[in-house]
Amino acid sequence: MSLVPGPLALYIHIPWCVRKCPYCDFNSHARPQELPVAEYVAALVRDLEFDLPDVWGRTVHSVFFGGGTPSLFPASAINEILAACSARLRFAPGAEITLECNPGTAEYDRFEGYREAGVNRLSFGVQSFDDGCLAALGRIHGGAEAERAVRLAQEAGFDNLNLDLMYALPGQSMAMALQDVDRAIALQPAHLSHYHLTLEPNTLFAARPPAGLPDEDLAWAMQEACQQRLAEAGFGHYEISAYARPGRQCRHNLAYWTYADYLGIGAGAHGKLSFGADGRILRRWKKKNPREYLAALAPGAARGAHIGGEEDVLLPARAFDYMLNRLRLHAPFSLSEFEQATGLPRHAIATELATAEARGWLEGNGEVYALTRLGRDFNNDLVSLFLRD
Repeated sequence: MSLVPGPLALYIHIPWCVRKCPYCDFNSHARPQELPVAEYVAALVRDLEFDLPDVWGRTVHSVFFGGGTPSLFPASAINEILAACSARLRFAPGAEITLECNPGTAEYDRFEGYREAGVNRLSFGVQSFDDGCLAALGRIHGGAEAERAVRLAQEAGFDNLNLDLMYALPGQSMAMALQDVDRAIALQPAHLSHYHLTLEPNTLFAARPPAGLPDEDLAWAMQEACQQRLAEAGFGHYEISAYARPGRQCRHNLAYWTYADYLGIGAGAHGKLSFGADGRILRRWKKKNPREYLAALAPGAARGAHIGGEEDVLLPARAFDYMLNRLRLHAPFSLSEFEQATGLPRHAIATELATAEARGWLEGNGEVYALTRLGRDFNNDLVSLFLRD
């Protein structure tokens, strides 16, 4: 089979935060006294230029500034980054351009500047509107401050907003979880991400778990009750943790979940690229430590010194790699899509599909397959069927 590369996305990582949250396992670092904005922008451009030969002629359909806290960078820097990227890559008309924001660093003038720079979607890390829960999470904002930040963004002209919420928080009751969802809905965002707080390895919470975490039964009940509340408000549940108004799904995240390609630039950024000519799928990531990343991209540094590593996704691993992402979505998938995205023939997963159907996790007609409700509940087990040595 031959690979047919899908839409191309661009991820841009800004690694600094005001301070590191105790639950966070992302590549984020407490900001230095003075952010090296100009130096980092220049490094991003050199990073992009290194990757350009791998994507000549392809069109970028979405851009995502993630972190860290990208909103620590002034609008002028975001404008410079986007101008440099659009001068080197072909952007699709109306490309989705998202910037992650911390409600504790919100300013009206900055939102206006982001919009003028070309950002057309904002994602706020609200997590909760309850001040006690926010304090337990180590967040720097309060609930009222989060509401104010969203309204400032709307006043600045943004109507495509995502709010991140967490549930099963320390000391959180069912009523508190539902109130968070209700306060989020009242702000009329286009999109909501609703995550279970997990104690990830190598985080402060994993080393010292907070007191008062809801048990599994209560956490499950919170999830179901919040899903119901979001459905009643008109949000479609299109991915494990993502809910959207009609037509407002996150295009950038859909690229990840449909196994499309993406460039990743910035400290610790990951990318995935498919090459139809030779059937290769490559994953590449950049050095994680911001100081090392900047040094590796300084004028005179050896070419490629900023690369943290890269590996080919070999044929035996591709079915699992595809399903790990694609089965996060509730929309059906076709075997034609699978063949084009992985370069594998459909018969390569015939046994796994038959097993999934027999267990009631998938239902299909030999071409198109859909998750059942049972398949959603046993998603990890379903994906594991496709794991091979």
